[in-house]
Amino acid sequence: MTSEGYPNGSAGTGTGRSGARLARFIQSTLIASDATEERVVAHCRACLEYGFHAAMVPPLWVPVARRVLAGSPVRVASFVDFPLGCMTTGARVALARELAEAGVDEIDVMVPLGLFKSGRLAEFRADLEAVVRAARPAATKAMLELPLLEPGERERMVELALAAGFDWLKNASGGAVGVATPDDIRFLRGRAPAGVGVKASGGIKTAAQAWALIDAGAELLGTSSAVALVTGEDAQDAAGLAGGDEPAGRSGAAAGDRNPAAPY
Repeated sequence: MTSEGYPNGSAGTGTGRSGARLARFIQSTLIASDATEERVVAHCRACLEYGFHAAMVPPLWVPVARRVLAGSPVRVASFVDFPLGCMTTGARVALARELAEAGVDEIDVMVPLGLFKSGRLAEFRADLEAVVRAARPAATKAMLELPLLEPGERERMVELALAAGFDWLKNASGGAVGVATPDDIRFLRGRAPAGVGVKASGGIKTAAQAWALIDAGAELLGTSSAVALVTGEDAQDAAGLAGGDEPAGRSGAAAGDRNPAAPY
């Protein structure tokens, strides 16, 4: 574990790959438009039961998650401008500040991909910097949408996210963009300086997938199949029970091939 309580990225091979050990890397995700307070409470209680690193919940339900998880080591995580990254900078800043004031521990931030793809890089960086400032003291993660970027764009995207001050680099927002791959995680790990973490997200449905991503350098995993990963339960059944908020996704989705109708 790091000094901040995060799992170390490389977990080694062989023995010790238990569900309990894997749970410490997992940010269990519940993102669904029809999520009720009852489901959020149950979600947070499962995070307590299995010892997950964090409970990811929609902004609306952060106060409920804070209440259920109070006094526990499970962190409360939420997000800004998911899934499209199309809000104005003012709206993104306001939400980041509201989440921080509500006591959220971590905020995953969707990048404004349209600005980036339009070549408006000064505005893109200024937006990211403003959101990161507003989110303090919460840790921030940049959702980089790597499967939608060309090789040169990937390099520039990482440079700008680091320059903006993000604490974490995240390969993508989730399975609607593409399945997380060890190659993408190695790409980020090789560019993240000391003190910047790497989170994997997107179609993580099996323990074998999860450990492969950890071996590649992921320090956190975002998934709606968290319980299935640590218990061996069928991931598709678990996703169905959770509202299917992270579909399997597509490995190596082509740039521009995002399915905007697919949930997290």
